[in-house]
Amino acid sequence: MDFHEIRFPANLSFGSVGGPERRTDVVTLANGYEERNTPWAHSRRRYDAGVGMRSMDDIEILISFFEARRGQLYGFRWKDWSDYKSCPASAKVDYRDQVIAYGDDTTIEYQLVKQYRSGEFSYERPIKKPAQGTVRVGLAGDELQEGVHYEVDTEHGIVRLDSPPGSEAEITAGFEFDVPVRFDTDRIQTSVASFRAGDVPNVPVVEVRV
Repeated sequence: MDFHEIRFPANLSFGSVGGPERRTDVVTLANGYEERNTPWAHSRRRYDAGVGMRSMDDIEILISFFEARRGQLYGFRWKDWSDYKSCPASAKVDYRDQVIAYGDDTTIEYQLVKQYRSGEFSYERPIKKPAQGTVRVGLAGDELQEGVHYEVDTEHGIVRLDSPPGSEAEITAGFEFDVPVRFDTDRIQTSVASFRAGDVPNVPVVEVRV
């Protein structure tokens, strides 16, 4: 997949609108009952980057970023300010935030994940684009040191330990992360007069699978 490891300006995404979407097929039977199914194992996020524009300088930055990505051609990183950490928004990242796996005496590579829980139900989201320098990892309750005990592949969200953890050893991690996205349009329409009157451009952005 064509992807640029660059983040959309975070100050512009701060005011954006968006979030996760799901695809659910609902069939109503003759007796009134429903059958529901989904072809998606994971949600997909959509945003509107235009809402965050506050000045003509912002519009110029947006157009430059859009042109450098060749419209929809190249993906990029997006900071979702409503969900960008392994912990609650008001907390600081800690190496005990998420349980990402358990050791098996063999495996040394582990995918970063984030758990979303509600009652007894949960959803595990793969984190493919952790932010550089934010990943903290723990093993059996002790924090490990990056560069000594583990390395992080920030392009794929993989933690690579220096040696296989013991059987059933709990591997934890804390991190900040971006969403891999692309522009969902090949056209941006702007008007100086309309912008000054309070009309912002529509700039749809959609998550991509990586």
